[in-house]
Amino acid sequence: ANPLAMTEDDLKLMLAANVHIGTKNVDAQMQRYVWRRRQDSVYLINLGKTWEKLMLAARVIAAIENPQDVMACSVRLFGQRAIFKFAQNTGTQYMGGRFIPGTF
Repeated sequence: ANPLAMTEDDLKLMLAANVHIGTKNVDAQMQRYVWRRRQDSVYLINLGKTWEKLMLAARVIAAIENPQDVMACSVRLFGQRAIFKFAQNTGTQYMGGRFIPGTF
């Protein structure tokens, strides 16, 4: 069995967090990640493909030797708590709020 495969518990957590809820607008690049469209015109995201991208990102971040070389950024308010927790748990840097050019 693949240890990185999505389990039923993972799926339940993602559904409880409303990860699958998209928006009413989808551009051509996001179309391949859409599962279907609800009657109220809100697009639902394919959680299988979302899990694949999360695992890819996790593998890339895990391959970096020094966690301080990773920075998580979020301009949106609902993402700032997530990047803060991510940075605390992984030892990386984070930047909540507007990204200021020249920061690096």
